[in-house]
Amino acid sequence: MKINTICRLCSACCPVEVSIENGRLVSVQRVKRYPDSIHQVCPKAQAAAEIIYSSKRLNKPKMRTKEGTLQDISWETAFDFICFKMKEIKENYGAEALGWLRGQASDWGGPWQYVMRLMHAFGSPNAIGNGSVCHAGREALQTFTYGDMSSPDYKNSKCIICWGRNDQDTNPTAYEDLLYARSKGAKLVVIDPVKTPLATKADIWLQIKPGTDGFLAMAMMNWIIKNDLFDHEFVKNYTVGFNFLKKEVEDYSPEKISKVVQIPTDKMIKAVKLYTNNRPACIGEGNGLDMHCQVSQVTRALAILRAISGNLDRRGGDLIPQPVKIKNYQLRTSFWKEPTPISIEYPLFSQYSEKRGIHAMGVLTDAILEEKPYPIKGLIIQGANPIVTMANVNRVKKAFRKLNFLAVIDPMMTQTAEFADIILPASFSFEQTMISNNALSGNNLRLQKKVIEPWEKSLPDWEIIFRIAQRLGFEKEFPWKSVEEAIDDQLQPSGITVKELNKSPEGISLEKVRYQKYLQEGFKTPSKKVEIESSLLKKYGYPAIPEFWDSFSYQGPSFYEKRDHYPLIGLSGRRSNNFVHSQFRHIKSLREKGSNPIVDIHPQDAKERNINQDDSIIISTPNGSIKIRAGISSIVVPGTVRIAWGWGEYSEKYNLNLLTDDSLKDPITSTTSNRVFMPDKKD
Repeated sequence: MKINTICRLCSACCPVEVSIENGRLVSVQRVKRYPDSIHQVCPKAQAAAEIIYSSKRLNKPKMRTKEGTLQDISWETAFDFICFKMKEIKENYGAEALGWLRGQASDWGGPWQYVMRLMHAFGSPNAIGNGSVCHAGREALQTFTYGDMSSPDYKNSKCIICWGRNDQDTNPTAYEDLLYARSKGAKLVVIDPVKTPLATKADIWLQIKPGTDGFLAMAMMNWIIKNDLFDHEFVKNYTVGFNFLKKEVEDYSPEKISKVVQIPTDKMIKAVKLYTNNRPACIGEGNGLDMHCQVSQVTRALAILRAISGNLDRRGGDLIPQPVKIKNYQLRTSFWKEPTPISIEYPLFSQYSEKRGIHAMGVLTDAILEEKPYPIKGLIIQGANPIVTMANVNRVKKAFRKLNFLAVIDPMMTQTAEFADIILPASFSFEQTMISNNALSGNNLRLQKKVIEPWEKSLPDWEIIFRIAQRLGFEKEFPWKSVEEAIDDQLQPSGITVKELNKSPEGISLEKVRYQKYLQEGFKTPSKKVEIESSLLKKYGYPAIPEFWDSFSYQGPSFYEKRDHYPLIGLSGRRSNNFVHSQFRHIKSLREKGSNPIVDIHPQDAKERNINQDDSIIISTPNGSIKIRAGISSIVVPGTVRIAWGWGEYSEKYNLNLLTDDSLKDPITSTTSNRVFMPDKKD
């Protein structure tokens, strides 16, 4: 039997055809949209059966004994224990002393809305996502600039800039659109410090110095404005603050910035000419810009670059979404209502979206260890692996050991689960029906349909949340007997039902894609225009216009002040398409097909340190060390090393976040510098 659904093994949310035999998933194939020359085969989809039926799969709830071992328990015992601990924390410390940390594993959609609903009903504002180091930071600053997060219309573009983004490894659907546009003659500019396979396909590859992206964006705007190539009509009628920008970028000439970003001036200008001479053009920015202490400023610069170039919300440019109307399930009336969340120092980021909730993950460790602004005593972690993915892991471990109570909800046994008092086995996406955030942010609504029963004793995320809520006495807030009932209720404003979606595997479009919506509606900002000078940032005391010179020392890599002892720039990477963050390294077929844990070192740096190919070396920073195999390669420039990321789940000795630091954070988004730091070979 074959069934169409949505795959959620990664955030791409690809439509797939699933083959089922005797109730078991046998194979998963991405639905074809293009000819074989463009169509991308996903290795994770090919390994879906191996993932779902893995020996590392959690199949029963487990509780830690007094001796420290894990024993199997029933779901009834598990729910009783969790609810008892939640009530105990609330009684002794207040409901706000309980936190809920949400990651990507199994899904990022309806369950996130349900978690926020549960936590707010319980009385805690501290349902926290991981978006400060992935996506949400960029989304927030684009929202402050033009009211929402834009998406590049690769398919219809004549020039594509991939900036800190490699769709070949992370988003098969987007990469297919990119290849299609290239087949029609679209130009491609790749901005990446590493010579990726995508960079080799580009018309121009700008090998930027890590952490200097904001300077490059300002230099590009300097050249566009000086050469009178900005969209005069759009700037005049639909923006505010252009004259302030014009003055600010005067100090960012390509000639001057060339030394900062380490890109030849003529090559920089050639890339800008491709962008301005081939319209419509779009910028696909990615995770390479996340996990920097200056992500907010960089995002603002790129957002303004899109706007003044005349590419915003135009076919082939950067589209403003047409989101589906749904009910707000958060049950929170005000960010400032007591008790305030632990992210109170980051008020703009913590309330930029009614749907997203709080994503200032970087403050969680501080709240546990330093009890600022108040202590977190208990934590539920759902689909996240912070022992591998959060900066300064040794500090995270110390925080988790201090907790009175730690629960983990995950499909797999993880490094983080090893710290838990109780572990609940969650289902994978093929085992549960839901609507994902990916669908809700666009105008095509698709259902992720359950195609197999949950593995052994695992339960869908939604059911775990519903049963905890109902056991705590929140039957009124969680009245639904099934997830289909909950989805129908949430989608009620859209007029679409689960029954209708089940009949339409290709999805239901509520309206055609509309371009230049601002002509009738304006932008969703206080001024209804693109805010080059941001009224919100100005109101909260942040720079209203992006600037980088005054904060150059702050925006440098972690441990920049100790560069005499740690002279290299360490860069985290690569995000192989075989894996997702820290997931799936234990899957044999994916490991055999994918990259191995190595550190890429330029031949010049290797020679100076007497390092040979495949040597086992120790990389260290002031925070810790890892032991990893050397790969001598010119894909990185001298002075920069790229260290494999995500392998800390496979083995702690490869955990890159033993090296990173969390003492500095982006002042708006709380983002820590997981991406760039100063390491060297340990003597």
